[in-house]
Amino acid sequence: MSGPGLKHVDSHAAIHEAALNEAEELNEILESLLRNGQEEKALETAYVAVEHWESRTLQHADSEEEGLYKELVEESPELNDSIIELTRDHDLLRMLVKEIKEMLDADGFSDAVLQRFQALVLVDLLHNQEEERILPNH
Repeated sequence: MSGPGLKHVDSHAAIHEAALNEAEELNEILESLLRNGQEEKALETAYVAVEHWESRTLQHADSEEEGLYKELVEESPELNDSIIELTRDHDLLRMLVKEIKEMLDADGFSDAVLQRFQALVLVDLLHNQEEERILPNH
């Protein structure tokens, strides 16, 4: 059973917006640190950003998959393909976070890592738009 906030489009959208705004702010900080040659501070901040993605967005994704998505498909089997697509988005987010962690551990912070953080924001934004399109009807 999913939490009540996940089934209501407005509260669900607020969860998405808050996490995405924080991620965008972290990306701006990372970009500024990289531009100013503050590698050590950028590396520390990158690990904070990874923790943000894991504790906010990916944990939220796990909750959706364990409850909301199953409930939506039970109520509306025609949503099955959309739920598969949304779950794939979550998998892409997980893959990007894993790759970022590996890159940080191996080589520290770089422009390539920043690009992946920016990709996370874009994938999550598109994912949220699609998810919020589906929710009001159910």
